[in-house]
Amino acid sequence: MNIKPRVGFIVGPTAAGKSSAALRIAEQLGAEIVNADSRQVYRGMDIGTAKPRAAELLRVPHHLIDIRDPGTPMDVAEFASLARRTIVEIAARKRPVLVVGGSGLYVRVIRSGICAIPPASSSVRALLTAVAAQRGTTCLFERLCTVDSEAAARISRNDLKRIVRALEVHELTGVPLSEHQRRHRFAERPFETLTVALTQPRERLYKTIDRRFAAMLEEGLVGEVQRLWAKGYDRMQPPASAAMDESYKPVALPLTTIGYREIAQFLRGEFSLAEATARAQRASRRLAKRQLTWFRADPEVIWLDAERDVDAALKLFRTFFGEADLHVSGPTA
Repeated sequence: MNIKPRVGFIVGPTAAGKSSAALRIAEQLGAEIVNADSRQVYRGMDIGTAKPRAAELLRVPHHLIDIRDPGTPMDVAEFASLARRTIVEIAARKRPVLVVGGSGLYVRVIRSGICAIPPASSSVRALLTAVAAQRGTTCLFERLCTVDSEAAARISRNDLKRIVRALEVHELTGVPLSEHQRRHRFAERPFETLTVALTQPRERLYKTIDRRFAAMLEEGLVGEVQRLWAKGYDRMQPPASAAMDESYKPVALPLTTIGYREIAQFLRGEFSLAEATARAQRASRRLAKRQLTWFRADPEVIWLDAERDVDAALKLFRTFFGEADLHVSGPTA
């Protein structure tokens, strides 16, 4: 009989306390952690992504962190392939697997696979990116709200990559991306899973978000952005598909991420540091709201308080993995 590996997921909004809770739970279970944060895969983006510190990485083995340079974006299909292969390798060593992160789409594709939709079209994508360059990302987002309001509700109005992809799918098929996903229903299930979402009451969460960004500044976020610039990640060369518009130079990935984007605007003199901070905190709160909306729509998620219920989460995962099957001699080197 083919027994599916068991995989635990710890998800939730940004700054809720997922990482610290996951470390504690992983240590108790002898588990290894697979990252599901879409920005922690990139080298040099440490402070602004709240990446685990060196001491924390020594406490518990982590995977899919620092595996890509920021100038080489990773798409969700590649991430899903890497994550699934990593999970199988960990399970083969008889160790529990915990996937931890707030990127809802990354979590979904690990659990359930990727919807079969058309591959990218260079001609359609070039046209859409040219429109964005000339009229702004907001123009494309408003178009997406018209043709696929469900997808638009899940995508940030500044996330040009995902906006273009959703519009591209609609243009190529005449069917909204959200409808393709609904038909697929993400039914491919290679793993047995348990998904726990850790959060805080809204007011407390928002205060935590504000404090965390202030702490990032104290830790040297401005210097981190400057170091990324020094490595050439302030701007990327335009892709071949954008050759028709010589003025089009898409911002490199570090500068599209919340926190990095606002600090870059401060360094360019567009805002004061205080205004950039306020904008980053506001954007982070909006991100948390979108993440809560995403995970609350997931019927598999068990919701727990990130401060009060870590022991309850540990108990759930102990039961899920099976006490008798746990390898609890401590994390591997």
